[in-house]
Order: sequence, then structure tokens, then C-alpha cells
Amino acid sequence: MANPKNTADLAALKEKLEGANSIVLTEYRGLTVGQLQELRNNLGFDVEYSVAKNTLFKIAANEAGIEGLDEHLTGPTAIAFIKGEAVDAAKVITKFADDNKALVIKGGYMDGNALSADQVEAIAKLDNRETTLAKLAGAMKGSMAKAAAVFNAPATKMVRTAAALQDKKAAEA
Repeated sequence: MANPKNTADLAALKEKLEGANSIVLTEYRGLTVGQLQELRNNLGFDVEYSVAKNTLFKIAANEAGIEGLDEHLTGPTAIAFIKGEAVDAAKVITKFADDNKALVIKGGYMDGNALSADQVEAIAKLDNRETTLAKLAGAMKGSMAKAAAVFNAPATKMVRTAAALQDKKAAEA
């Protein structure tokens, strides 16, 4: 008969997996409770960072249809269940890992694909959604200004030509 606590933990893990749009797996061996709490605080409200038993996580991941993470499930594992912006969470985790060498990024899962630690770190180097949209808007604004200048150029040139012609006629008369 299954342990009731494990059954409850399994259900909770499966629910977290199904509610997350991406996850990051880490090894936290050597971090203090205070450091883990600091990481949780830095991650914000849309990321839940929790420790899980590897066996239970494997079962929950399989039940949730997530594959390719088994190789990362060795040693003590803590999982960041990301409901918001994956890039922002990856940035926080990567920076924390740089500052605290005891935190090791094992890998992750995003958009139906298992990620290596290097891929998680590469995601952390990307611009977040807001920055990307701001850059796109700036580029579009610049392009629109150039387009307006191009469209206005023939009309402006015609007005100048007409004015010059009128001045020439006035000078001849």
C-alpha cells in the first residue's frame, strides 16, 4: 500500500508541473536554509521553488507527460516551477548560482523540450519579453518615421518644384 504522504506529495508535484509553463532543476547541496529562502524571495511570486524526492518527481513528470529529465534527477533536487516569464526566472537562478557556487543548475524543461544546464544559462542571457517588445516597438517606430519621410518626399519635392516654377514666372514677368 502506498504511503499517504508520498501519494499527497505526488499529487502536489503533478499539479505544480501542470500549472508551470517551464521548470528549472537545481542541486542545492551546501546551501543554508537562509540562502534557499533568499533565492525563493528573489524568484518572486510567479515561481515556486521547492525540494522534491527524485523518485516522486520522476513519477509526477511521467504522469504529466514530461520526458527527458531522468538524467538530471540525481542527488538532492530542488525545482523551480515557473508560471511567469521563464527568462526572468532563469536570470535569477543563474545569477544566484554564480554568487553561490553550492547551487548547481542541472537542467530544465520548456515548451515541450528537456533543457541542459547550458541551455538554461543561454535562456538567462536572452532579453525578457518586455525588453524584446520595447526593442521591437522602437524599431517599428524608426521604420515608420523613415517610411513617412519616403512617402512625403515626392509631395515635398513637387511643392518645391511648383514654388520654383512660380518664382521663375514671376521673375520673367
